[in-house]
Amino acid sequence: MSEWNLRQWSLLGFVFCVLMMAVALVLEHGFGLTPCPLCVFQRVAVIIAGVVFLIAMLHAPTSRLGGVLYGLLAALPVIGGIALAGRHLWLQSLPADEVPSCGPGLDYMLDVLPMQQVVSTVLSGSGECAEVGARLLGLSLPGWTMIGFVVLLLIPVAMMCCGRMRGCGYRWNG
Repeated sequence: MSEWNLRQWSLLGFVFCVLMMAVALVLEHGFGLTPCPLCVFQRVAVIIAGVVFLIAMLHAPTSRLGGVLYGLLAALPVIGGIALAGRHLWLQSLPADEVPSCGPGLDYMLDVLPMQQVVSTVLSGSGECAEVGARLLGLSLPGWTMIGFVVLLLIPVAMMCCGRMRGCGYRWNG
C-alpha cells in the first residue's frame, strides 16, 4: 500500500463512505430501523467526507501539499463523525432515569428552529438517541459506526503522509 497515490487513497475513502451509507440505508429501508437525529448527523459526516474524497480523486493533485490539504479536509468530517458517535454511545450508556426526554423530530426542528438551535438540540441528545435499536456481536449501531469512522480516519492520515512514502506519485525530495 506504500505504492498508492493520492487518487487511489481517495477512491478507497470514497468507496468506504459509499459502503457506510449503503449499510445505513439497508438498515433503515430493509430492516425498518428509523435513524435518530444523531444518526442523521453521522450520515451527514459520512457524506461530507465522501464528497471530499471524490473531489480529491477527481482532482488528484501531484504535490505533497495537495495530499495534506485534502487529507485535512477529509479528516474534519470524519473526526466530527467520531465525536457524534461517541456522544451517541455516551447517551446509550446512561441509566434509564438519566436519559433526556424525547424531543420533537428532526424534520419538525428543521422547519421551525434556526440551524444553530437544531444542532444544539440534537447534540444535547434525546430519549430516542439513547435507545439501542439493534446489536451485532454485542455492539450497538453507534459502536459499529464509531469503528467505521476510526477505520475511515486512517485514509486521510495516509493521504497526508503519502508524500513521505516511496513511490507515492509525488516528487518529494525529503
